[in-house]
Amino acid sequence: MNSRTKILTICLVFLGFALQAQQSKDTIPEAEVATTIQQVNVGGNTIYLTAKAGTFKVRDENNKPIALMGFTYYARDTRRGVATRRRPVVFAFNGGPGSSSFWLHMGVLGPKRIVVEDPVPTPAAPYRIVNNNHSILDVADLVMIDPVGTGLSIPVGEAKFEDFWGVDQDIRSLSLFITQFLIEYDRMNSPKYLLGESYGTFRNAGLMNKLLEQGIAMNGVIMVSAVFDLRTLLFPPGDDLPYIVHFPTYAATAWYHDKIPDKSEDVYTFLDEIRNFTEQEYTTALFKGDQIDPPAKEAIAGKLGRYTGTSKDFWLKADLRVSASEFFAELLREEGELVGRLDSRFVGINQDLLAQDGDYDPQSLAISPAYIAGFLDYFYGDLKVDKGLTYSITAGRRKGFKWDWKHEGNSRWGTQAAINTGIDMAQALSRDPNMKVLVLNGIYDLATVFYGVEHSINHLGLKEEIKNNIEMKYYEAGHMMYTHQPSLEKFKEDVAEFIKRTSR
Repeated sequence: MNSRTKILTICLVFLGFALQAQQSKDTIPEAEVATTIQQVNVGGNTIYLTAKAGTFKVRDENNKPIALMGFTYYARDTRRGVATRRRPVVFAFNGGPGSSSFWLHMGVLGPKRIVVEDPVPTPAAPYRIVNNNHSILDVADLVMIDPVGTGLSIPVGEAKFEDFWGVDQDIRSLSLFITQFLIEYDRMNSPKYLLGESYGTFRNAGLMNKLLEQGIAMNGVIMVSAVFDLRTLLFPPGDDLPYIVHFPTYAATAWYHDKIPDKSEDVYTFLDEIRNFTEQEYTTALFKGDQIDPPAKEAIAGKLGRYTGTSKDFWLKADLRVSASEFFAELLREEGELVGRLDSRFVGINQDLLAQDGDYDPQSLAISPAYIAGFLDYFYGDLKVDKGLTYSITAGRRKGFKWDWKHEGNSRWGTQAAINTGIDMAQALSRDPNMKVLVLNGIYDLATVFYGVEHSINHLGLKEEIKNNIEMKYYEAGHMMYTHQPSLEKFKEDVAEFIKRTSR
């Protein structure tokens, strides 16, 4: 090969690399952000906000683009002389896994709120979208995040959806987003908070530790309708724990629907009695398994029936173990109704009175159309997001959606032994004794039961002074306690006070 041929060959090779690089660059869409001025009136004071809604390009540890993540960022309008860099900033998301974050956005946190009927179905449009007098935007700026597969969030470059759909994958991608967002918007020295609902609390427990390992400490972490140990929800074969931790919510539900004879006027007094019975009698009975003697089993079944507005025979047929879905169908069977999973105050028609399980959630169907339609109207209308960008309500609608439940630290003997991020929360709290956690529990929530949260926290093995950094608040509503007006007001009070106290 002569020198001219060699030079030509080298030029062609470099041209090929250049074309390949350009082609790769061209396949990665650019982030798009719509900027508007919004306002919210809280307590009689009008707060002007710069709102940015759209996508943010997230890079991996090697600076390679891996995702466009959807977000909405509300910052107090600096053009009116208000400094934001020292103002608290809250990163918030819902759960699922696979849910976008419009529930919290339009239910309680953002400048607008969707008004729904409670606890009955909300009629069809037009829906009421009103100023949110209970927004947290008077005390903090807000970043609503949609994990990859939800909202506008998609993988880019060589990344695929499955690279984000898993416990550890999700924690990694959210930590990358938050870190890069703080840098991009000059918020690294701001007081920082995480706020998650449902699976968002499971994510929070891992995320607070992941960020701490990267040198980013949270001032506080807010858990709404929490779960840290999935055993409390899954009813695994041979595991009595989920039956135990669900029982107090069954009893609270029966109390609400007037199924308890001579019930006490105060539900919290009643629940103290239920906690005592559960710990002292029910747990002991289940632990005996088939070794419990018949008279003792009859006696326990009678108490279980009386405390839950059901029959002794029902509990005997269930071998003292009733799953949540079975309870949905049983409590109001004679009335031809079933109770809600997300909020057991809600009821719906039971079309199959012989059914063992509830086949739908009355609460979800009662509010979902209002939240979905109202949010999309606000998102594309008020926030001016490009209507050519499709907002995905849930990743569950995407082909191939499947969650990887493996989590570092949960394996034993080479296999998955648990699905638990409580260990991450315990590690973060022990390594940063200044970090505070606020847990908000709906006592009528049968999706993430409050007694399960209490059990998980009581088994973190924390020193007393560290455990005291975890605060528990209770609401007379369900999973989305903010649909209930008194709970909405209390939610704002509790969260605002927590942020003010921990951001000083």
